[in-house]
Amino acid sequence: MLQSELFCVLPNYVCTPDGMAIDRDGNLVISCPNYAEDFYPGMVVRIDKQGNVKKWFEVPVHPETGIARNMGIAFDDEWNIYLCDNQGWSGKPELQYKGRILKVTVDDAGNILRSVVVAKNMEHPNGIRIKGNYMYVTQSYMHPVKREDGKLTSGVYRFALDEENVDVKNNLQDRNLFAAFVTQNPACQYGVDGIALDQKGDLYIGNFGDGAVHRLVLGEDGALIRNELFAQDAAQLQSTDGMIFDDENNLYIADFCANAIVKVTPDGNVMRIAQSPDCTGVDGGLDQPGEPIIWDGKLIASCFDLVTGPGKVNKKHEMPATLVSLTL
Repeated sequence: MLQSELFCVLPNYVCTPDGMAIDRDGNLVISCPNYAEDFYPGMVVRIDKQGNVKKWFEVPVHPETGIARNMGIAFDDEWNIYLCDNQGWSGKPELQYKGRILKVTVDDAGNILRSVVVAKNMEHPNGIRIKGNYMYVTQSYMHPVKREDGKLTSGVYRFALDEENVDVKNNLQDRNLFAAFVTQNPACQYGVDGIALDQKGDLYIGNFGDGAVHRLVLGEDGALIRNELFAQDAAQLQSTDGMIFDDENNLYIADFCANAIVKVTPDGNVMRIAQSPDCTGVDGGLDQPGEPIIWDGKLIASCFDLVTGPGKVNKKHEMPATLVSLTL
């Protein structure tokens, strides 16, 4: 297996890094929900090619809750930033159904020039990718949807880039619901999470609890043609958090529960390529990886380092927060 190395120790104003993207200048951009400390604001930070880390901006807070908890992040062709504000992730009753998709225009100095709520009242928005005139968002819980077998329903939502103030109902009748999923694993009832686009423009969705990757084949107009299971191997892949493709159409997945990175080849072969025991991240270990990205020839993984319990290698949260890297 490959050995991960410490890439960056993040400043002490970051306690939980998550989603990542690359901006127009080639900087690595990190979305930090900062769940580990209630008094930390949700923010976005940047790392330049020289390794300098700077806070870019704090995410506009929800007018009712006074907080922002941004996870997934993506840029459109005009370099507007889209963020999944997952307020309800902590499980606090007062934050349930307060999730938002935000569209933010920010200058280089971190001044917010415009902020728009694309969608509101979501239960658990998580990952986001943009294709053409649409954004695709994973929502890991849809608790209002009741099944006789008690299993969890989750879904992928599609919003036009110019939509505003969509009132999401979190049910199967939502007009923006693009595809619904059921998590079969009774030991981990957590739904769709990771999301990636391949070179053909098809969407790949990770059903976290099942450790499964689904391929959503899209038409030229963005319509869903087919939803099919693409890859699953319980011995190699336990959970599917963030995902990214390389130039050869290999898919890399953050296996959040197993402290691992997994590679899935274009033919669907699943192989764990790196794994760490419980660690601090400062030692270079994969400390509950949340999302991978390929940047400057390396695979960089954010270390979420927060969730513990059955099925999780991680045992506790530690500071400082870190990013680690693999040489592919």
